[in-house]
Amino acid sequence: MTRRLRVVPVGDPLDLMTPLRLALANTGDAVLPVPDRPVPDQPGAAPRPGLTRVPRQVAVVIETSGSTDVPKRVMLSTDALLSSAAASSVCLGGPGQWLLALPVHYIAGVQVLVRSIAADTIPVVLPGGHFDPAVFATGAERLTEPLRLTALVPVQLARLVAAAADDRHLLALLRRFDGILVGGQALPPQLAERAFALDLRIVATYGSSETSGGCVYNGTPIGNTRVRVVDGQLEIAGSVLAEGYLGDPVRTRDRFIDVHGERWYRTGDLGEVDAATGLRVLGRADNVIISGGEKVSLDAVERVVRSLPGLGQSLVVARSDLTWGQVPVLVVPGAPGDAGLPADTLERIGEAVASVLGKAARPARLVRVASIPQLSTGKPDRRELARMLADL
Repeated sequence: MTRRLRVVPVGDPLDLMTPLRLALANTGDAVLPVPDRPVPDQPGAAPRPGLTRVPRQVAVVIETSGSTDVPKRVMLSTDALLSSAAASSVCLGGPGQWLLALPVHYIAGVQVLVRSIAADTIPVVLPGGHFDPAVFATGAERLTEPLRLTALVPVQLARLVAAAADDRHLLALLRRFDGILVGGQALPPQLAERAFALDLRIVATYGSSETSGGCVYNGTPIGNTRVRVVDGQLEIAGSVLAEGYLGDPVRTRDRFIDVHGERWYRTGDLGEVDAATGLRVLGRADNVIISGGEKVSLDAVERVVRSLPGLGQSLVVARSDLTWGQVPVLVVPGAPGDAGLPADTLERIGEAVASVLGKAARPARLVRVASIPQLSTGKPDRRELARMLADL
């Protein structure tokens, strides 16, 4: 059986609450939330021919950001979304009121609404556009429930932590949150340390649209989620898994596999699972280059670089090279040609990277850009960055 899929352009996120509530109750259409003002080269601007019906159990379809891959349309069932919300509630101490700081056409924003519906609370919504700590503080002041929660991406947390260092009122409001979920990308260790030093209740999350959002909190799977490593790649099982990709059975069969009657999602992420320390994500399996015949994980290079002073916002990308095939290139935000870094910076970075990962991992070049392009989620837009660097 199927039901109709309704594409919902979202201006005010609260406008999505009613159709989402009906979708979760299986009394209304499934919903595909999209930006009300699509951004060129992002999924919101793409035509959607033939997107009219989905399997009956599907409540929400999420279009992925496509930051490094072809955008996908992930089908999420009512059971998966509510299972995720219930597991989150248990981990965070119960149902609460949320401050919504993320777009609701992505899974993290949708889940804030789903959790609010499950908790029978109304979230406080921050305006879209540039994330401003002062506006965040105003929104936090409007929360009324005893248990207060929010979900952020690292760049938002970084701005709040920087502002709170000199703003006692903001710091007090941040400390009032019972849980500050941080996901969408890896939480830099230095940022986590600064947040913990301010006594903030940070929860580092791991998950994706295919797992109904965060399904691992601080390295530990929540609810009935299970995580394992197969050939170095993380796989996830549990009731939070998506039904698959709309209109893409080949990709669905590739990513969602059945093993002895149990369904697993192949994440495409490299990682480790330790009984004592929990899950550790090492990077994307497809973000590996061959340089001089050796495999180099660009994510691993990026982790080493970001641990160095003044390079916490840097990115590492691949460039073709006539001699080595491909080489890592370091991208640093800041005015091109400024004197913000010493002349021997690349050499020193290369030595630090080589000492950990070997000579093949040394960045071959350092490029300064005015700013790192970002998606609306706060993630770096690596595809746009590659286009920017193509002519350099």
